[in-house]
Amino acid sequence: MKPKRRGVRLLLMVWIGVGMFVSSSTAQMPIAFDESNAWQYLLKQVAFGPRNPGSIGHRQCLQFLKTELRRYADRVIEQPFMHYDAYRGKTLVMTNVIARFRPKVEPRLLLCAHWDTRPFADRDPNPANRQTPILGANDGASGVAVLLELARILNRHPPSIGVDIVLFDGEDYGREGHLEEYFLGSRYFVQNNDRYFPQFAILLDMVGDADLQLPQEGFSVLYAPEVVKRVWRIARSLGYSEFEDRVGLQVNDDHVVLNESGIPTINIIDFQYPDASHRFWHTLQDVPANCSPRSLKVVGDVLIQLIYEEGL
Repeated sequence: MKPKRRGVRLLLMVWIGVGMFVSSSTAQMPIAFDESNAWQYLLKQVAFGPRNPGSIGHRQCLQFLKTELRRYADRVIEQPFMHYDAYRGKTLVMTNVIARFRPKVEPRLLLCAHWDTRPFADRDPNPANRQTPILGANDGASGVAVLLELARILNRHPPSIGVDIVLFDGEDYGREGHLEEYFLGSRYFVQNNDRYFPQFAILLDMVGDADLQLPQEGFSVLYAPEVVKRVWRIARSLGYSEFEDRVGLQVNDDHVVLNESGIPTINIIDFQYPDASHRFWHTLQDVPANCSPRSLKVVGDVLIQLIYEEGL
């Protein structure tokens, strides 16, 4: 009996050792960002048409975002708010969508993007188009697409940290030159989440440009330089030269609102769309043909590295 027990014990030790090896190997396997899946998320949003507040596309896309995030997140919160547009004399209902992963875990990381689109193509070269809402494949859909794919990954591979994804509404609603009419969702978010203290936040905006160039956005360097250094160091380690080691323009965006509320936030943004001519921004040329799945992957891979290998 003793030799038999010894054999069983030896077999058990081998089995445990194999199990530990498999478990350890699995834990070390790289987590893949599926650029094809992210691209489909971009196309799905664009298929709703313009998503400017008050439009049919806006209502349909909101339902899609809520449904999709509920598949993956531990908790999804709708944050509706009213906005009175004094210039046009109408009231609109807007909605932030908040998805929480491991909601009881600290520390927490906030990832965000805006899901609304510009209600008028006021930069279009054709004056006849300048009151037409844009599709916003890059300016809106690209950042959301990356975050939806990350939501799927966070569900399949729960991180050691807590992660919140917030999709802001009403970022791009205002008239040019009237900053008080922009960033409506992020303003409402910070005014109604005064007890929320993530370690830092990362905003994604216009990250789908087929000619992706991501300098260090100026306000990000000013408000959260250590976060900028960390993210750009990760990009270098992955060999992604799209993250350029130079300081770019200061871009007014949702991250300024978050920084002013006390949440250190950087903005990953390619504001020169498609290049220094800036000719696709806020025009009817902001379409999937001018975007790329590869660009979504570049940004997604950097965020995966940050979440799973860097920690906070």
